[in-house]
Amino acid sequence: MTVPLDHTLVAQYLTEHPNFFEEHAELLGEIKLASPLTGRAVSLQERQMEVMRDKYKALELRMSNLMRLASENEAIANKFHRWTKVLLEAEDVGSMPHAVVSGLKNSFDVPQVTLRIWDTAPDYLGEWFVNGVSEDARIFANSLMAPYCGTNKDFEAVRWLQDATGITSTVIIPLRKPGNKNAFGLLIMGSADPARFTSLMATDFLVHIGETTSTALAWLLA
Repeated sequence: MTVPLDHTLVAQYLTEHPNFFEEHAELLGEIKLASPLTGRAVSLQERQMEVMRDKYKALELRMSNLMRLASENEAIANKFHRWTKVLLEAEDVGSMPHAVVSGLKNSFDVPQVTLRIWDTAPDYLGEWFVNGVSEDARIFANSLMAPYCGTNKDFEAVRWLQDATGITSTVIIPLRKPGNKNAFGLLIMGSADPARFTSLMATDFLVHIGETTSTALAWLLA
């Protein structure tokens, strides 16, 4: 009676004897395996080629994705550069809020952008960027530890946009001084396209936008 071989022992033997198929080359054509691609029986050599082709296709796909991501990141970095250039060209501190908003609109092609800040110096109490902020909005700003990116849930901050009626997706970024837990403002971006800003989007660049905006506007605070 023939005792069936243990598959693990066979695999271990072949691993320990890598020259086995060189010494028994005739087996390469005789051993037949089922191909998951065609369903027919193929030789060990053919099956190995199928495996190698699958690995090559997977590497090609991964490389394609990496190249796409690199291209997208380069485009965002160029937009970020154009925006910061606009901020540096601002004539004075008082014009900085407008530079932030208009720069984001033009550099990132965002349909609507606005901001609000509070606790400003007395010189700015009558400006557009300090009006209409409720205590609830301040509490909401303090609760945001990261940018919000996704569906507009009838946020008060979104209603600060010039035409908030059709806004379906939004980005809301808290503005803070470094090391300060309390926010001194909010930066809001909105779009009528529900797919423009989604919860699946990476927020790395949004964090950078928030930090840059916070630094630019901190000069207006009391």
